[in-house]
Amino acid sequence: MSTKDRLSASVDAELIAVAHEAVTHGRAESVSAWVNDALRLKADHDRRLAALDEFLSEYEAEHGEITEQEMRDAARRARAGAVVVRGRPAGQAAGPPEGRGAA
Repeated sequence: MSTKDRLSASVDAELIAVAHEAVTHGRAESVSAWVNDALRLKADHDRRLAALDEFLSEYEAEHGEITEQEMRDAARRARAGAVVVRGRPAGQAAGPPEGRGAA
């Protein structure tokens, strides 16, 4: 079990309300636990961003700077290969997306 330290912090009232709601609905053991989870998620997020930044710096040092055009092309390819998972518009038949049916 980790050591706990007390913390005094100013928090937006809306976030405190969300924390109390999470406790009320059983999604958190306490407001302290909810805040602890939020801080852990933020710390993990920051570590991932730092790792991505390091990866990109190393990649660009070896291969050159990634251009705006390369990013647009990559986004276009990603969109073209995306599978829509939201509901279909009314009147459209259900079934596998084009080109992705069973072989």
